[in-house]
Amino acid sequence: MFCRNISKSLRAWSAGRLMVAWLAGGLLAMVLGAAACAKGEAGTVSVRDLPPEARQVLAQIKSGHRFTHPRDGVTFYNRERLLPLRPRGYYTEYTVPTPGARNRGARRIVAGQGDTGDPATSGEYWYTSDHYASFRRIRE
Repeated sequence: MFCRNISKSLRAWSAGRLMVAWLAGGLLAMVLGAAACAKGEAGTVSVRDLPPEARQVLAQIKSGHRFTHPRDGVTFYNRERLLPLRPRGYYTEYTVPTPGARNRGARRIVAGQGDTGDPATSGEYWYTSDHYASFRRIRE
């Protein structure tokens, strides 16, 4: 009986250590990803490699198109801190339609205001396909 309890305790302890290591590894990856992004080393994606819906939304942003979704053009607060840190109000977000989705979906383009204060002329655009879990800067 004593050996069985020791064995259970060791398995629980090992599982606990594994869980802590997994969580710490995830946290470390997130911190390193945010640091790389802040240094401008984040992943990139070319416009031609974006889904067609994202290319269309990007063109609409640049042309000053009026969007119909109520959340398009609202401030993106960068709570995840995966984009370079900027003053509040610098980033705006736009929905990229997801074919077959019954809701807004997970895809977005986030635009920075740049020096002019206008997302259409900033040249700084980010794409996420996983609802802000990761971002790639759009290369033109």
